[in-house]
Amino acid sequence: QVRLQESGGGLVQVGGSLTLSCTTPVRTVTTDAMGWFRQASGKEREFVASIGWSGRPTGYSNAVEGRFIISRDNAKKMIYLQMNDLKSDDTAVYYCAYSPSGVRPTLPDHYLHWGQGTQVTVSS
Repeated sequence: QVRLQESGGGLVQVGGSLTLSCTTPVRTVTTDAMGWFRQASGKEREFVASIGWSGRPTGYSNAVEGRFIISRDNAKKMIYLQMNDLKSDDTAVYYCAYSPSGVRPTLPDHYLHWGQGTQVTVSS
């Protein structure tokens, strides 16, 4: 099992910004997708954003559209999640994940490798 590694989580006030990073030791392929998911306490894991190998396509959940930006650097084997205008509802453990096929990137079952998660807490 290959383990991805997230970083950048922490405590931030409502309206603030935070950028998450994720490194992956996986040999990427041009059909892949990488994604961010989150899981709040007592809730199911939910899709946040995804990005294809070339940087396209990108996809976002309705909850974060217009506030979050996903990007990737294949040379560094990293993806990022820039989170702006954070809200209390964004509080969760954030996970990055890797899908070799890139098929249906909003579904967690389509991802093969995961990180252990990083906590983001937004305080009011």
